[in-house]
Amino acid sequence: MTVSLGVTGATGRMGGEVLAAAADRDDLAVAFAVSRSPGDEVEGVAVEDAADFADLLASHDPDVVVDFTGPGSCIEYASACAEAGVGFVTGTTGLSEGGFDALRESASEVPVLYASNFSRGIAALRRAVREAVPALDGYDIELTETHHNAKRDAPSGTALTILDDIDDVRGESERVHGREGEAPRSEGEVGVHARRAGDIAGEHEVLLAGNHESLSLTHRAGSRGVFAAGALDAATWLADRDAGWYDFTEVLE
Repeated sequence: MTVSLGVTGATGRMGGEVLAAAADRDDLAVAFAVSRSPGDEVEGVAVEDAADFADLLASHDPDVVVDFTGPGSCIEYASACAEAGVGFVTGTTGLSEGGFDALRESASEVPVLYASNFSRGIAALRRAVREAVPALDGYDIELTETHHNAKRDAPSGTALTILDDIDDVRGESERVHGREGEAPRSEGEVGVHARRAGDIAGEHEVLLAGNHESLSLTHRAGSRGVFAAGALDAATWLADRDAGWYDFTEVLE
């Protein structure tokens, strides 16, 4: 089956990567792409005005929409997909609690898959963290993430997901963001550090230290294409699912 795809944020960093990755696949076809700054083609696909998104859903009837935009836009697109009966895959980060509630509301009508990161390597890193943290009980934990200089949210959505993983296996911890002046560690805290520089696609390191030893678990993405490929894997997997909330780990399994 060839999956029909809609793409939002087509002129953005990740939208362009999604369109480039889609051009190399035989199992899906791009029905349309939109942007709030429409104009020239991207990867041979005409970029249409995001204001026409609902009309494009009706006229093209795609199986799934892939979204990498901003929190407000993401919720608007998800709501339109829910009304049109179209599945929705999003890797948009920076969502508030209310934003997640709105996404879950859309999932009552259509299949919705959210992931803060579509990398298979990050999925493996998360599994390793969930095993290492309880195995090294009482060790200090520091998390450092590095991204390109235009990334808006900090810490990254992936970092927040990893922090949630740590809390799940160790219990809720105090998250200390950076340090300045006199700032000794408190028992059970997790240090969180966000760096922004150049065009780095994404790096995440979890450091565990204690008992005269340290363990570092690190993932580095060499290209945003890694995330685009994962999002398209998610889209083809989601196409024939029932309405509901789905996770990228389900795709990998």
